[in-house]
Amino acid sequence: RLVESGGGLVQAGGSRRLSCVVSGIDFNRNAMAWFRQAPGQQREMVAVIRSSGGTTYADSVKGRFTISRDNAIDTVYLQMDVLKIEDTAVYFCKTGHTLGAVYSANMGYWGQGTQVTVSS
Repeated sequence: RLVESGGGLVQAGGSRRLSCVVSGIDFNRNAMAWFRQAPGQQREMVAVIRSSGGTTYADSVKGRFTISRDNAIDTVYLQMDVLKIEDTAVYFCKTGHTLGAVYSANMGYWGQGTQVTVSS
């Protein structure tokens, strides 16, 4: 089970931190990811953090977003800074049994999503 929190309304240029508490899987061994889906658009990968701590980011968020994990409490975070209107979307936490599944928009295990709305 994956449960996201931290979404809400934020002004452009502001910051927001999303959290995702994970249960029912071996968190320490799994890569974790954040995806997002804007209205009328496909779900897209935002950031991935591997069990080693290595990270990957979408070009659109590099330098602004930071993914991290706390293995002691089975939680993954997404720190979002310098938010833009185009960051408005439902943000999903996800994982999978393989790294390929974690990167895929069509595989793996998903949270219910949390809405982030960036206003001008």
